[in-house]
Amino acid sequence: MIFIDGVGIGKEDYLNNPFFKYQFKTFTNIFGKIPSIQDQVIESNGSYVFPTDARLGVEGFPQSGTGQTAILCGVNAPKIVGKHFGPYPYSTLLPIIKDQNIFRHFLAKNRKVFFANAYPKPFFDYIKSDKPRLSVTPLSCRFSGVRLNTTTDVRKGRALTAEITNDKWNQRLGYKLPAIKPERAAIRLLKIALRNSFTLYEYYLTDYIGHGRHEGDIVFSINVLDEFLYAVLSKMNRSNTTLLICSDHGNFEDLSIKTHSLNPSLTISAGKYSKYLFNSIKDISQIKKAIIEISR
Repeated sequence: MIFIDGVGIGKEDYLNNPFFKYQFKTFTNIFGKIPSIQDQVIESNGSYVFPTDARLGVEGFPQSGTGQTAILCGVNAPKIVGKHFGPYPYSTLLPIIKDQNIFRHFLAKNRKVFFANAYPKPFFDYIKSDKPRLSVTPLSCRFSGVRLNTTTDVRKGRALTAEITNDKWNQRLGYKLPAIKPERAAIRLLKIALRNSFTLYEYYLTDYIGHGRHEGDIVFSINVLDEFLYAVLSKMNRSNTTLLICSDHGNFEDLSIKTHSLNPSLTISAGKYSKYLFNSIKDISQIKKAIIEISR
Protein backbone atom coordinates (compact mmCIF):
# COMPACT_ATOMS: atom_id res chain seq x y z
CA MET A 1 0.00 0.00 0.00
CA ILE A 2 1.21 3.46 -0.90
CA PHE A 3 -0.47 6.18 1.14
CA ILE A 4 -0.32 9.66 -0.39
CA ASP A 5 -1.35 12.39 2.00
CA GLY A 6 -4.09 14.78 0.93
CA VAL A 7 -4.97 13.78 -2.63
CA GLY A 8 -8.47 13.76 -4.04
CA ILE A 9 -10.15 13.58 -7.43
CA GLY A 10 -10.77 17.15 -8.54
CA LYS A 11 -11.97 19.23 -11.45
CA GLU A 12 -10.51 19.14 -14.94
CA ASP A 13 -8.56 22.30 -14.19
CA TYR A 14 -5.32 22.95 -16.06
CA LEU A 15 -4.39 25.84 -13.79
CA ASN A 16 -5.03 24.53 -10.27
CA ASN A 17 -5.10 20.73 -10.54
CA PRO A 18 -1.49 19.50 -10.79
CA PHE A 19 -2.56 16.23 -12.41
CA PHE A 20 -3.86 18.18 -15.40
CA LYS A 21 -1.39 21.07 -15.24
CA TYR A 22 1.63 18.76 -15.38
CA GLN A 23 -0.03 15.96 -17.34
CA PHE A 24 0.81 13.15 -14.92
CA LYS A 25 2.04 10.27 -17.04
CA THR A 26 0.96 7.87 -14.30
CA PHE A 27 -2.52 8.61 -15.59
CA THR A 28 -1.99 9.53 -19.24
CA ASN A 29 0.33 6.62 -20.07
CA ILE A 30 -1.14 3.85 -17.92
CA PHE A 31 -4.83 4.75 -17.77
CA GLY A 32 -5.15 6.82 -20.94
CA LYS A 33 -6.68 9.82 -19.18
CA ILE A 34 -6.63 11.81 -15.96
CA PRO A 35 -9.41 11.29 -13.39
CA SER A 36 -11.71 14.21 -12.66
CA ILE A 37 -14.98 14.89 -10.90
CA GLN A 38 -16.67 14.35 -14.26
CA ASP A 39 -14.76 11.13 -14.96
CA GLN A 40 -13.96 9.50 -11.63
CA VAL A 41 -13.65 5.80 -12.51
CA ILE A 42 -11.07 4.59 -15.02
CA GLU A 43 -10.20 0.98 -15.82
CA SER A 44 -7.24 -0.05 -17.94
CA ASN A 45 -5.84 -3.57 -18.34
CA GLY A 46 -7.09 -4.69 -14.95
CA SER A 47 -6.01 -1.58 -13.05
CA TYR A 48 -8.48 0.89 -11.60
CA VAL A 49 -8.66 4.54 -10.62
CA PHE A 50 -11.68 5.25 -8.45
CA PRO A 51 -13.10 7.64 -5.83
CA THR A 52 -13.29 6.78 -2.14
CA ASP A 53 -15.46 8.68 0.31
CA ALA A 54 -13.41 10.38 3.04
CA ARG A 55 -16.29 12.35 4.59
CA LEU A 56 -17.88 9.28 6.22
CA GLY A 57 -21.18 11.00 6.89
CA VAL A 58 -19.66 13.69 9.10
CA GLU A 59 -19.93 17.40 8.29
CA GLY A 60 -16.83 19.44 7.66
CA PHE A 61 -13.56 18.96 5.84
CA PRO A 62 -11.93 15.53 6.35
CA GLN A 63 -8.70 15.64 8.36
CA SER A 64 -5.60 13.47 8.63
CA GLY A 65 -5.92 12.26 12.22
CA THR A 66 -9.37 10.76 11.79
CA GLY A 67 -8.85 9.88 8.13
CA GLN A 68 -5.66 7.90 8.66
CA THR A 69 -7.20 6.15 11.67
CA ALA A 70 -10.13 5.14 9.47
CA ILE A 71 -7.74 3.73 6.86
CA LEU A 72 -5.39 1.80 9.13
CA CYS A 73 -7.93 0.68 11.72
CA GLY A 74 -11.05 0.12 9.62
CA VAL A 75 -13.36 2.31 11.72
CA ASN A 76 -15.42 5.43 11.12
CA ALA A 77 -13.08 7.57 13.19
CA PRO A 78 -14.76 10.95 12.61
CA LYS A 79 -18.11 9.48 13.69
CA ILE A 80 -16.50 8.10 16.86
CA VAL A 81 -14.92 11.49 17.65
CA GLY A 82 -17.96 13.45 16.53
CA LYS A 83 -15.97 15.52 14.04
CA HIS A 84 -13.09 15.40 11.61
CA PHE A 85 -9.84 15.97 13.51
CA GLY A 86 -6.19 16.34 12.65
CA PRO A 87 -3.38 16.32 11.87
CA TYR A 88 -2.80 14.00 14.83
CA PRO A 89 -5.27 11.42 16.13
CA TYR A 90 -7.81 12.49 18.72
CA SER A 91 -7.10 11.15 22.22
CA THR A 92 -10.15 8.86 22.27
CA LEU A 93 -8.81 7.12 19.16
CA LEU A 94 -5.57 6.00 20.80
CA PRO A 95 -6.97 2.73 22.26
CA ILE A 96 -8.47 1.92 18.86
CA ILE A 97 -5.17 2.57 17.09
CA LYS A 98 -3.39 0.42 19.66
CA ASP A 99 -5.71 -2.56 19.32
CA GLN A 100 -7.05 -2.41 15.78
CA ASN A 101 -4.29 -1.11 13.52
CA ILE A 102 -3.58 -3.22 10.45
CA PHE A 103 -0.03 -4.09 11.50
CA ARG A 104 -1.33 -5.76 14.65
CA HIS A 105 -3.73 -7.90 12.61
CA PHE A 106 -0.99 -9.33 10.42
CA LEU A 107 1.42 -9.82 13.30
CA ALA A 108 -1.25 -11.76 15.23
CA LYS A 109 -1.37 -14.13 12.24
CA ASN A 110 2.44 -14.46 12.27
CA ARG A 111 2.61 -12.61 8.97
CA LYS A 112 5.45 -10.27 8.06
CA VAL A 113 4.73 -6.55 7.86
CA PHE A 114 6.97 -3.64 6.98
CA PHE A 115 6.69 0.13 7.15
CA ALA A 116 9.08 1.23 4.40
CA ASN A 117 9.64 4.84 5.52
CA ALA A 118 12.79 5.83 7.35
CA TYR A 119 13.15 8.66 9.85
CA PRO A 120 16.14 10.93 10.58
CA LYS A 121 17.87 11.23 13.95
CA PRO A 122 15.92 14.36 15.03
CA PHE A 123 12.70 12.33 14.85
CA PHE A 124 14.07 9.66 17.18
CA ASP A 125 15.26 12.38 19.55
CA TYR A 126 11.77 13.87 19.48
CA ILE A 127 9.93 10.64 20.30
CA LYS A 128 12.07 10.32 23.43
CA SER A 129 10.69 13.62 24.70
CA ASP A 130 7.70 14.00 27.00
CA LYS A 131 4.39 13.23 25.28
CA PRO A 132 5.47 13.36 21.64
CA ARG A 133 2.66 13.79 19.12
CA LEU A 134 2.81 11.22 16.36
CA SER A 135 0.73 10.67 13.27
CA VAL A 136 -1.26 7.46 12.96
CA THR A 137 1.23 5.22 11.17
CA PRO A 138 4.32 5.68 13.38
CA LEU A 139 2.00 5.51 16.37
CA SER A 140 0.60 2.21 15.08
CA CYS A 141 4.15 0.93 14.65
CA ARG A 142 5.11 1.84 18.21
CA PHE A 143 1.96 0.23 19.61
CA SER A 144 2.56 -2.95 17.58
CA GLY A 145 6.31 -3.30 17.94
CA VAL A 146 6.99 -2.61 14.26
CA ARG A 147 10.49 -1.24 13.88
CA LEU A 148 10.93 2.31 12.57
CA ASN A 149 13.72 2.54 10.00
CA THR A 150 16.75 4.78 10.39
CA THR A 151 19.31 6.51 8.18
CA THR A 152 21.33 3.30 8.11
CA ASP A 153 18.41 1.48 6.52
CA VAL A 154 18.28 4.10 3.77
CA ARG A 155 22.02 3.79 3.13
CA LYS A 156 21.76 0.01 2.87
CA GLY A 157 18.76 0.10 0.56
CA ARG A 158 16.32 -1.31 3.11
CA ALA A 159 14.01 1.71 3.35
CA LEU A 160 13.01 4.98 1.68
CA THR A 161 12.84 8.57 2.82
CA ALA A 162 9.40 10.17 2.71
CA GLU A 163 10.40 12.41 -0.19
CA ILE A 164 11.78 9.48 -2.24
CA THR A 165 15.05 10.93 -3.59
CA ASN A 166 16.90 11.74 -0.31
CA ASP A 167 17.46 15.34 -1.50
CA LYS A 168 15.66 17.02 1.38
CA TRP A 169 17.49 15.02 4.03
CA ASN A 170 20.77 16.08 2.44
CA GLN A 171 19.80 19.73 1.96
CA ARG A 172 17.99 20.41 5.24
CA LEU A 173 19.45 17.93 7.69
CA GLY A 174 23.04 17.81 6.47
CA TYR A 175 23.07 14.14 5.53
CA LYS A 176 25.22 12.84 2.69
CA LEU A 177 22.95 10.10 1.46
CA PRO A 178 23.34 8.87 -2.11
CA ALA A 179 20.82 10.48 -4.41
CA ILE A 180 18.26 7.98 -5.64
CA LYS A 181 16.15 8.32 -8.76
CA PRO A 182 12.39 7.75 -8.45
CA GLU A 183 12.53 4.65 -10.65
CA ARG A 184 15.20 3.08 -8.48
CA ALA A 185 13.20 3.92 -5.35
CA ALA A 186 10.16 2.23 -6.91
CA ILE A 187 12.15 -0.91 -7.63
CA ARG A 188 13.46 -0.90 -4.07
CA LEU A 189 9.93 -0.68 -2.70
CA LEU A 190 8.69 -3.50 -4.94
CA LYS A 191 11.54 -5.75 -3.77
CA ILE A 192 10.70 -4.96 -0.15
CA ALA A 193 7.05 -5.79 -0.77
CA LEU A 194 7.89 -9.24 -2.10
CA ARG A 195 9.38 -10.14 1.29
CA ASN A 196 6.31 -9.18 3.33
CA SER A 197 2.60 -9.93 3.55
CA PHE A 198 1.84 -6.24 4.00
CA THR A 199 4.10 -3.32 3.15
CA LEU A 200 3.22 0.34 3.62
CA TYR A 201 4.97 3.39 2.23
CA GLU A 202 3.82 6.96 2.89
CA TYR A 203 4.35 10.16 0.93
CA TYR A 204 3.46 13.51 2.52
CA LEU A 205 4.63 16.36 0.27
CA THR A 206 1.33 16.44 -1.61
CA ASP A 207 -0.40 17.73 1.52
CA TYR A 208 2.33 20.30 2.11
CA ILE A 209 1.97 21.51 -1.47
CA GLY A 210 -1.80 21.68 -1.08
CA HIS A 211 -1.48 23.82 2.04
CA GLY A 212 1.10 26.08 0.43
CA ARG A 213 3.74 24.97 2.95
CA HIS A 214 6.14 23.22 0.58
CA GLU A 215 9.66 24.63 0.78
CA GLY A 216 11.62 24.04 -2.38
CA ASP A 217 10.94 23.24 -6.02
CA ILE A 218 7.28 22.22 -6.26
CA VAL A 219 7.55 21.11 -9.89
CA PHE A 220 10.51 18.89 -9.02
CA SER A 221 8.61 17.22 -6.19
CA ILE A 222 5.55 16.68 -8.36
CA ASN A 223 7.65 15.14 -11.14
CA VAL A 224 9.43 12.88 -8.64
CA LEU A 225 6.11 11.56 -7.36
CA ASP A 226 4.84 11.00 -10.90
CA GLU A 227 7.99 9.15 -11.95
CA PHE A 228 7.86 7.04 -8.79
CA LEU A 229 4.22 6.00 -9.14
CA TYR A 230 4.62 5.37 -12.86
CA ALA A 231 7.59 3.08 -12.19
CA VAL A 232 5.77 1.18 -9.44
CA LEU A 233 2.75 0.56 -11.69
CA SER A 234 4.90 -0.26 -14.73
CA LYS A 235 7.36 -2.61 -13.07
CA MET A 236 5.27 -4.47 -10.49
CA ASN A 237 4.62 -8.17 -10.97
CA ARG A 238 0.85 -8.16 -11.32
CA SER A 239 0.56 -11.93 -11.02
CA ASN A 240 1.74 -12.12 -7.41
CA THR A 241 1.46 -8.56 -6.03
CA THR A 242 -1.49 -6.31 -5.30
CA LEU A 243 -1.01 -2.54 -5.10
CA LEU A 244 -3.36 -0.09 -3.43
CA ILE A 245 -2.65 3.64 -3.62
CA CYS A 246 -4.93 5.63 -1.32
CA SER A 247 -5.34 8.91 0.53
CA ASP A 248 -7.09 10.35 3.57
CA HIS A 249 -8.73 13.46 2.10
CA GLY A 250 -8.63 15.86 -0.81
CA ASN A 251 -6.25 18.85 -0.97
CA PHE A 252 -3.48 18.62 -3.58
CA GLU A 253 -5.93 18.34 -6.49
CA ASP A 254 -7.09 21.96 -6.01
CA LEU A 255 -4.27 24.44 -5.43
CA SER A 256 -6.67 27.38 -5.63
CA ILE A 257 -7.42 26.84 -1.93
CA LYS A 258 -5.15 26.23 1.05
CA THR A 259 -7.57 24.02 2.97
CA HIS A 260 -8.60 20.42 2.54
CA SER A 261 -11.36 19.75 0.03
CA LEU A 262 -14.62 17.83 0.06
CA ASN A 263 -13.58 15.88 -3.01
CA PRO A 264 -13.44 12.07 -2.85
CA SER A 265 -10.05 10.59 -2.10
CA LEU A 266 -8.04 9.29 -5.03
CA THR A 267 -7.64 5.52 -4.99
CA ILE A 268 -5.78 3.24 -7.42
CA SER A 269 -5.67 -0.56 -7.42
CA ALA A 270 -3.48 -2.75 -9.59
CA GLY A 271 -2.22 -6.30 -9.67
CA LYS A 272 -3.60 -9.65 -8.58
CA TYR A 273 -6.64 -8.53 -6.58
CA SER A 274 -7.16 -5.08 -8.07
CA LYS A 275 -10.76 -5.73 -9.13
CA TYR A 276 -11.70 -6.99 -5.66
CA LEU A 277 -10.32 -3.81 -4.08
CA PHE A 278 -12.15 -1.69 -6.64
CA ASN A 279 -15.43 -3.44 -5.91
CA SER A 280 -14.97 -3.52 -2.11
CA ILE A 281 -13.75 -0.04 -1.22
CA LYS A 282 -16.34 2.72 -1.24
CA ASP A 283 -15.12 4.72 1.75
CA ILE A 284 -11.77 4.92 3.51
CA SER A 285 -12.94 2.91 6.54
CA GLN A 286 -13.29 -0.15 4.26
CA ILE A 287 -9.64 -0.22 3.17
CA LYS A 288 -8.31 -2.30 6.07
CA LYS A 289 -10.98 -4.99 5.70
CA ALA A 290 -10.44 -5.22 1.93
CA ILE A 291 -6.69 -5.67 2.38
CA ILE A 292 -7.23 -8.36 5.01
CA GLU A 293 -9.67 -10.21 2.74
CA ILE A 294 -7.19 -10.49 -0.12
CA SER A 295 -4.44 -11.61 2.24
CA ARG A 296 -6.14 -14.70 3.64
